Amino acid sequence: MSEPTEQSDQPRRPLLRVVKGEPSAEELAALTVVVAALASRGAPRRRPRPVGAWASPGRTHRRPVQAGPGGWQASGRPA
Repeated sequence: MSEPTEQSDQPRRPLLRVVKGEPSAEELAALTVVVAALASRGAPRRRPRPVGAWASPGRTHRRPVQAGPGGWQASGRPA
């Protein structure tokens, strides 16, 4: 089981503070849901960076080297 959490004597800070206007209870509830949903998403995901042709693991699966003029060039190029 989990241990009981200790309650401090210090007051907790409110999640939201209204600085202008008088929102209804429904409006505050809707805003609280939106803020909580955004907070639970976490950090934005980054797109993976594309891998260059020289660092690609597919480079190890090359075509066989062909003899003849220009064969040495084809042996070092990614497929």
